[in-house]
Amino acid sequence: MKNINSLKNSIEFREVYEKGKSRANSLLVVYILKKEGPLRIGISVSKKVGDSVVRHRTTRLIRESYLSLKKIIPEGYWIVVVARPYCKGKKQPEIESAFRHLLKCHGLTN
Repeated sequence: MKNINSLKNSIEFREVYEKGKSRANSLLVVYILKKEGPLRIGISVSKKVGDSVVRHRTTRLIRESYLSLKKIIPEGYWIVVVARPYCKGKKQPEIESAFRHLLKCHGLTN
């Protein structure tokens, strides 16, 4: 698996939640904070989405979507992606489409 530059601790997540802007659709909520440095992402999937197997699968699908869209996202942002319970059972193209839509709403892609 490719390395991704991720947010590691609750302080970084909290900073994005408090200072960043959010957009949401039925599958995901995306918080964006402009920061100097490389593009970093954090993924949050709560127990409301499902058991540990479902949560881990959802995390992997979101990570795959991020890796396929990474080349069109500019550097200098911290992104937190929160999965909503409706994500359960969705396939990768649906999650990638939802993620792309929210990035477009934030103005990060065309």
